[in-house]
Amino acid sequence: MAAAAAAEEEDGEKEHPEASVPGMDAAAIEAVEGILDYEFGDKRMVEEALTHGSFYCPYKPGVSYERLEFVGDAVLNLVVAHEVFATYPQLSPGPLTRLRAANVDKEKLARIAVSHGLHRFLRHKAPQLEGQIQDFMEAMLDYPIHSNGLLDPPKVLADIVESLLGAVFIDSNKSLDTVSKVFKKLAEPLIRLETLGKHPVSELYELCQKLGWGVRFMKDGWTENLTVEVLIDGKMVGSATYGHKKEIAQNRAAKAALDKLKETLGDMSLSARSPD
Repeated sequence: MAAAAAAEEEDGEKEHPEASVPGMDAAAIEAVEGILDYEFGDKRMVEEALTHGSFYCPYKPGVSYERLEFVGDAVLNLVVAHEVFATYPQLSPGPLTRLRAANVDKEKLARIAVSHGLHRFLRHKAPQLEGQIQDFMEAMLDYPIHSNGLLDPPKVLADIVESLLGAVFIDSNKSLDTVSKVFKKLAEPLIRLETLGKHPVSELYELCQKLGWGVRFMKDGWTENLTVEVLIDGKMVGSATYGHKKEIAQNRAAKAALDKLKETLGDMSLSARSPD
């Protein structure tokens, strides 16, 4: 039985050898280079940076973008840290950290991927991914710059931006200046101090602290559609439902509560009053 199974497995590998996985079209590589405004010495770097692990199914697993993403993530944080440090010489570490985080987080990078059409070159066989990308692109229309935690973009979109930057870094003989030029071109407009919005949870806590109110988030546990309610001084003021991530549900609930409070209060300079 064991010998038969081994023979069957060997036959399967012969039918679907790794070598039979198609390479990336030369025209597609050239198009990606045009988007990045960078010509690769090693064209295989582009292919690797845009190949998701699912692409090899049902073949023998091959090289995906994960290693280049690892490099790109580290390089990108350094590049953006230098950019905000140089742009705001008087800014303290707290706001600098928030600026850097906003420009390298999953949503910002996902926006870069779709706004430049990089997602069109992603090599994958993940059945749900195209629909998720389309949903994100439609949701983006409600938030022109950044949603501050209200959207949940597919992680793969951010991954390929990081992997491409990692590929540029390796291919350019580890040139941070080259990576910086590529990223700034892709990321414009960068999120600046004047366009840096507040995270809804942080804003809610700040407002309620100012007015002397207590804030509590109530979660119903992991059901098919997770619901989070916001209680202010024991009264339910806002809620949101999102089944995929409780963090997104909490952010949306905080935003709903903020909207209701702002409508109720009107002028934020008013003295403390009851949330109802």
